[in-house]
Amino acid sequence: QVQLVESGGGLVQAGGSLRLSCAASGRTFSNYAMGWFRQAPGKERDFVAAISVRGGYTYYADSVKGRFTISRDNAKNTVYLQMNSLKPEEAAVYYCNAVLLGDCVPVFSSWGQGARVTVSS
Repeated sequence: QVQLVESGGGLVQAGGSLRLSCAASGRTFSNYAMGWFRQAPGKERDFVAAISVRGGYTYYADSVKGRFTISRDNAKNTVYLQMNSLKPEEAAVYYCNAVLLGDCVPVFSSWGQGARVTVSS
């Protein structure tokens, strides 16, 4: 079983920045590509960003390209999401999961509690 613990969410003004962290345990973290997803109230969970096992390749949803940066530290079993120039419509709960890079779909059926991001206009 894998445990995923997201942190770093909070309230930020439009145009501001936040850095999310996701600590993974229970599986060999460095064996998996990792990704971030987000779910706004009343909407489905959407893909945001993904990073390959060693961090050499990154992928982003078109809506966040140029503003968000995903990174990872395999020694710490942690993946990060730096979010800049946040928009009010990006308020959501952000989740991490292992991903299949080709499809950017989550691997594990269990999710962490997520990190809530609120963006004020």
